[in-house]
Amino acid sequence: MRIASIAKSLIAGIAAGSAAAVTAAQDNVFTTGEVVTTVLAVLGAWGITYAVPNRPPTDTPTGPTAV
Repeated sequence: MRIASIAKSLIAGIAAGSAAAVTAAQDNVFTTGEVVTTVLAVLGAWGITYAVPNRPPTDTPTGPTAV
């Protein structure tokens, strides 16, 4: 396991879960469906983000300093 993949998926899960939770909390009540949606958003973000590999570093410079 690589730390970068784990960290990437944790951040994605936190972002997805917080977005779903904020949307669900607009009426100050969490229903069962809203809790399930929040949990599924976190689990989906973890799974998808962990499955997609990070791009390998390139040896060629890019950007304004490239010659």
